[in-house]
Formats: sequence, structure tokens, C-alpha cells
Amino acid sequence: MKKHNFIMILGILFLQNYSIAQDTTSCGEHKVNMPHYKAEQAFEVESLFPMFFTGGFHAAIGYRYGKFRLRASVINGGDYNAEPAGLDNQKDTFKRFYKTSPGFFLGYNIWKNLETYTFVEMHTFAVEQKATGRRQNIRSNDFGGGVSYQFFFGKYVYLQPGLHLYLRSDKSRDFNGERYTIPNADISPVIRIGFRIWEKQ
Repeated sequence: MKKHNFIMILGILFLQNYSIAQDTTSCGEHKVNMPHYKAEQAFEVESLFPMFFTGGFHAAIGYRYGKFRLRASVINGGDYNAEPAGLDNQKDTFKRFYKTSPGFFLGYNIWKNLETYTFVEMHTFAVEQKATGRRQNIRSNDFGGGVSYQFFFGKYVYLQPGLHLYLRSDKSRDFNGERYTIPNADISPVIRIGFRIWEKQ
């Protein structure tokens, strides 16, 4: 977890310098390129692409109106083990995987491309007991919030690293006498790649 956070911080610092350079106005032929965060409206598609490396997938579509942004997504984590992200987890004896689940996000740009948001994700987790390989599903409506920053590379493509806090109610399952209780909170770094397919200044 600490290693992932360190790598993310380094990446953000590098990309921030690049973004600042890209955010300058272009005066050639009296044309001024407005920064993306000043768009009046925009449509974007994006993906939490590391999920593809674990045999899963993620896709989302977003609509921006002024400083507000609505986004709908679907995720399947494949072999990604979400249990270590839990603040009070049982990672020594269990694994937890994202099955196909939808989510809805409402965001607000608080400064340039820095966005804070709240969300609800209707997760289905596959919980696996390591010793036996036995799996059981847990349905959980996860609420929470996040913060992230869009780093644009040119006019259309962007990377959006961020940090999510997931909150949920108590749920548990019995595995042959060993009780699994899902963590009430996860903290997870995320990074999405996106494409702004249309914007109106």
C-alpha cells in the first residue's frame, strides 16, 4: 500500500509539471487554447485500466456541466485482491475480488482539474478462503468519496490518478466455522485513462 502511494505521488508530481506546461495559452495566429477545466460542457469515456492486467475490466462514461461531473461505471476486478485495501481486514486468511458491479459518481471541480466527488457502487464481492479455495459472494452498497486530478496530454487524452475511500455496513459469511467479516472501510489509490470525446467552451 505504501509503495503504491509513493509511486502515485511521484507520478502526480511528474505529470503536474507536464500539465502546467500544456496549460499555457497558444498565441500563434492569435489563437488562444482554453484550458480543459474551463469547458462549459464535455463528454468523456475512461477506464481504470489496471483491471485489464488482472483479467477484469472497467469502463465509465462521464458528462461535465460547468464544475459538476456525473459519471457511471462498471467494474470487474478479475484476479485483483481488494482485501489488503481494507482498514480492518482479514487478508492473512481471505481474499476478496470485485465481480461485475455498477457505480455512480457526482463530482465537483474545486481547482483547475482537481476534482472531489462522492459515489455509490453496488459491489458484489467474491470472498475466498485461502486454505480451502471456497468462495462465497457478498453484496454491498459502498458509499464514499474521492479526490483526483486530470492530467491532459494534448487535446483529448488524460490520466486521472486519485484516492478513494469506500464505506460499507457490516456483512459476514461463515466458512466451515471460520467467520469472515468484510471491512467497513477501504482506502484505495486509483488511476484512470480517459478520452474527452467532445467539449463546448
